[in-house]
Amino acid sequence: MAEMKTVGVIGAGQMGGGIAHVLSLAGYDVPLHDVSMEAVAAGREAIEQNMARQVNKGTTTQEDMTAALGRITPCESLSGLASCDMVIEAATENIDIKKTIFRDLSAVLQKDGIIATNTSSISITALAAATDRPERFIGLHFMNPVPVMKLVEIIRGIATSQDTFDTARDLALHLGKTATVSEDFPGFIVNRILMPMINEAIYTLYEGVGTVDAIDTGMKLGANHPMGPLQLADFIGLDTCLSIMQVLYEGLADSKYRPCPLLVKYVEAGWLGRKAGRGFYDYSGEEPVPTR
Repeated sequence: MAEMKTVGVIGAGQMGGGIAHVLSLAGYDVPLHDVSMEAVAAGREAIEQNMARQVNKGTTTQEDMTAALGRITPCESLSGLASCDMVIEAATENIDIKKTIFRDLSAVLQKDGIIATNTSSISITALAAATDRPERFIGLHFMNPVPVMKLVEIIRGIATSQDTFDTARDLALHLGKTATVSEDFPGFIVNRILMPMINEAIYTLYEGVGTVDAIDTGMKLGANHPMGPLQLADFIGLDTCLSIMQVLYEGLADSKYRPCPLLVKYVEAGWLGRKAGRGFYDYSGEEPVPTR
């Protein structure tokens, strides 16, 4: 990994910030870009808070934290990523937004730079086609929260070269992650299995089979899940859940992936989960309270 020194990140939100967090702690220089410098500053502040928690837990040191934060450089424009060895995109789960980013990035990134996407469901091949280097394009799907979760899904597009795959896998391993390889199908492995379960839990609520509390308690105590599916949906973001279900439904043309109408209604209402303060739970008080 000696040749990989600078890994840029596009998107300073929950996922992009988490990716920048682990990259900087692993010794990489991390130019960080978002739609505004305010978004970058907010992302960096969240990274600092999360690292401070790691210091308090003894999983990292104050010295390592200070050094890591010093490696994160705010970038106002994509041109600030031009010299990166790799750039990882972690923007909104929307194919048109991502394609626009990749077209613009391709125009400024050095010719040998690798482009990776953290998409959780969208075709790697389709996204790669928006770039000038489909052979140097790959999916690196980190799990949320990135500093805690050990898995990274690696997904090749139809044109991804072996060298690009090897570099991406080595990066994941260098970050202390476990890498699993998925073929380029909608949802890949984790979300192909996880999201239909969450969607079915929402159908169970929608049809009145059980309340929010009954469903989540049932899966936590009956299936030994650490978090109930509706609580997990709120944590992921209901808009993200809906986007992934739509990709599965449209990409696989199977009615079993049809998004639950209640999920659609919650997203239309702006009840997107924890980040919005309300989803299947209301987060306005000290403890989350079920909304149904």
